[in-house]
Formats: sequence, structure tokens, C-alpha cells
Amino acid sequence: MSNIAISLLDIEDDASQCLVAEDYQTRVGKWCAGCGDFGALNAIKRLLAKEQLQPEKMAFVSGIGCSSRFPHYVNAYGFHGIHGRALTIATGLKLTRPELDVFVVMGDGDCTSIGAGHWIHATRYNPNLTVLLLDNNIYGLTKNQTSPTTPQGYASNTTPRGSFLPALNPLQATLGVSNASFVAQTADWVPAHLYATLQAAYEHPGFSFVRILQRCPKFTSDVFAEQIKDPDLTELLVHENGVDAPGLDKLFKARREHDPKDIDAARALAQRTDKLRLGMFFRNDSFPVYDEIRAVPPVTVEDKIARLNKEFDRYAV
Repeated sequence: MSNIAISLLDIEDDASQCLVAEDYQTRVGKWCAGCGDFGALNAIKRLLAKEQLQPEKMAFVSGIGCSSRFPHYVNAYGFHGIHGRALTIATGLKLTRPELDVFVVMGDGDCTSIGAGHWIHATRYNPNLTVLLLDNNIYGLTKNQTSPTTPQGYASNTTPRGSFLPALNPLQATLGVSNASFVAQTADWVPAHLYATLQAAYEHPGFSFVRILQRCPKFTSDVFAEQIKDPDLTELLVHENGVDAPGLDKLFKARREHDPKDIDAARALAQRTDKLRLGMFFRNDSFPVYDEIRAVPPVTVEDKIARLNKEFDRYAV
């Protein structure tokens, strides 16, 4: 059975009370020192504070993995689901509780391996979810097994002589799905860009897919070492309708004007490997949103109780 992590801020329901970032964290994250998950959590806290989202009006859904501990640390409704099923749970939640802001947090193995089918179809359905793929290129929680995004030739416990297959590119895969409406990439070591990307994803009406490149200090600390050491190996995608992260022009001199409405250019850029690219690859706000066209009729409290009692009566002795 899935573990359910629920925590609500113990404050009065007062709209005039201003919440700060730390009000959205319940406890210290139990991740390794230097883990990129801390950066993602900090960016989420900043976003929630900026939007002044009330803890009882949002939910965080996850699967299994290091990143999937998110619901335990965010002061909101939370559902810590099973491996690969976060998107199905989140879609069902959004259909039945459309007034909630729903965030989904997954790891690379969680999303792109056992959850790949759900990932592809959730993209096609385009529900109004803010989706974070925290990609550290390895199965970290289960201690160093090759994941679909592990670089070819990279050694792990399951492929000690190096990964046999080319790494799966989550950007290419998502951009190849019909009805994909928002695809972006950012990195945990660029906090300003990470925050700006999550802000844009939250504002998008539809399935906002954000791949967050992150460091695993235990197993893949060297995967992005060259890009971190040399910012010239990273190119920012910039546009008036893209991700606006001020203050990065001096650090990242490689910048490319890219219109996120151009799906063909987005696919071409996602395929290239000459530089690490951060920014908004594609966005289209006009696509139909699943939870709006597939709305579930509201159910009263009395109806819910009646249905529960009817179900319980089936097992009465």
C-alpha cells in the first residue's frame, strides 16, 4: 500500500497572513550533503512563497526514489506513491480536485523507466500539472544502478563495464509526443535559472515538464563536473517569451535566441550534444487541458459517506 505523507501548516486560515519560504518546509531533508534535491526544494519554497499558495490548497505527488521524498518535506497535502505511478495519481487527483495546485516530483528511473508509459500519455493528455523530473542519471536510493539516462559507458553496480546503451533523452522523448505543451530544462547548480523555470512552469496552463539536471554527490558527482567548472560549455536559451533569469549574462556568455513556439527548432536543439542547454524549449498555451475537457462532476460529502457505507456493507458479517 502506498505511503501517504500529509502535513498542514498549523496556522489560522487568514488570507492576510504572509507566508515566507521557510513556512513551506516541515522538516530537514534527509538527503546526502550536496544533493541537488536540496536546490530543487529551495526553489519550490521560493515559488510557493511568491505565489502565496496556501498549504491546504496544493498537493505534492511523488513515486519512489531520493527525489520522491519531497512530499515529506513540503508543507502541503502529499502523496508518496509507488514506483513510476506518480503521474497517474496526480492526474486522478487533479480531475477530482481541480481547485488544487498539483506538483509532481519524480526521479529519472521513476519517470523514464517503469513510469515511461504514464509519462508519455500524461504528456499527451496535457493535465494542468507542474512536473519536476530530477535527473541525476542513476538509481541513487537503491545504491548505484544504471538508469535510462545514465551516459553510455558509465559504470554502475548493474553495468560495471559501463552502460551499454545510449542514454535516453527526456527532452527529445517529451517533445516527440503529440500535445506536449511545455518542455524546459534547468540545473540545480544554477539556482536563479531553476527558480525562474519553475515559475514559468507553474504559470503555464497544462502539463509543464521540467527536467532538472542534478548532481548526485555519492554516485554521479562527475557527470556535470566539466559544465560546472566551465560555464562556456553551457548555452542559455533566451527569448522574451522564454525563461527570464536576470543576472546570468556575465556567467553564461553562450546565449541563443530561441522562440519556444517553434517546435521544430526545439526538437533540433534537444537532439544536439555540443553544449548543455538550459531554458524553455517549447511552450504552447493553446492546447486543450485534460482536466477541463474531462471534468468530473462534483460529489457532495453526503454522497461520499453513502458510497463508503455501501462499500463497507459489502463486507459486513
